[in-house]
Amino acid sequence: MAEDRVREALLYEHLGDKVQCHTCERCCLILEDESGFCATRKNIGGQLYTLVYGDISSISANPIEKKPLFHFYPGTKALTIGSWSCNFTCPWCQNYDISKSPQNIGKGEYISPATFIELITRYRCQGSSVSLNEPTMLFEYSLDIFDLARDKGYYNTYVTNGYMTVPALELLVAHGLNAVNIDIKGEAEVVKRFCTADVNIVWRNASRAKERGVWVELTTLVIPGVNDSEEGISGIAQRIKRELGSDIPWHITGYYPAYKFRSESYVPPTPVSTLEKVRDIGKAEGLKYVYAGNVPGHPYEHTYCPGCNQLLIERYGFSITKYNVSPDKHCPYCGEEIPIIGEPNVPSYRG
Repeated sequence: MAEDRVREALLYEHLGDKVQCHTCERCCLILEDESGFCATRKNIGGQLYTLVYGDISSISANPIEKKPLFHFYPGTKALTIGSWSCNFTCPWCQNYDISKSPQNIGKGEYISPATFIELITRYRCQGSSVSLNEPTMLFEYSLDIFDLARDKGYYNTYVTNGYMTVPALELLVAHGLNAVNIDIKGEAEVVKRFCTADVNIVWRNASRAKERGVWVELTTLVIPGVNDSEEGISGIAQRIKRELGSDIPWHITGYYPAYKFRSESYVPPTPVSTLEKVRDIGKAEGLKYVYAGNVPGHPYEHTYCPGCNQLLIERYGFSITKYNVSPDKHCPYCGEEIPIIGEPNVPSYRG
């Protein structure tokens, strides 16, 4: 085991002959020489250690739109990293090769926080994104790179299932978390059955992040026969509006067969017509910005003014092809305020 990747965990307590992890809401009770649910944290000599500090499975410079974050520094790039494992059990996982591979812990490339910041500069990115697998697995490392990135003027983002504890979320914010995309995987029963988790914790963290000034966008991977019922979709849309507000962008993305839903129990890809229906439900429930994802070239990728319905930001996949929001973040046609965080990096921007 590489010593540079093994660091004492920040959030845990001793309970008799066990330690209890307080990084995510599973709050695993861990005996000596054993690991928690995610296998990234281990009780060594009565202390809890992370085994994946800087243990990077994947790294790439991505458009921020790929997160997806559509209203946060549009047109910029985020240096994106992931590690190994996850604290959810989703049988459809789209990144299962790294999230369902705890046996690979310690086999990634070690990248120190300082080196990571150097890479942001080298690849001309404007910020960081911890993503790909569940970023809470890289919690301690995230805090260190966030500190350095913030000092250099870079933004910091998370793409997450939203299952961290409140103390973990508060530390992320304190160290410079600027934006999150949080997965809303379905209604309570769906999340309990397939992810073995409590969706109310996810909603709690989304609300708390927004209260702390973090920009929040949501994503629901729509899976046929799992979370695509009209009643369930309406319930999610209503809860977004009620608890987070109508301005919160909601990304409705198409699923492709993967992991157990490709082999053990096949579930077909999401029809485009289903994504269109879900998007229309979200709009009908009063959400201003609902996007269809994984359908390049579809008109539901674009941003329209909620006041006059004019096309303001045109996209193709993860690229912006037209940008027509005024420099003061308003619709140039009717004056509606458009929630855009940060300065965009788009050719037609007139800032």
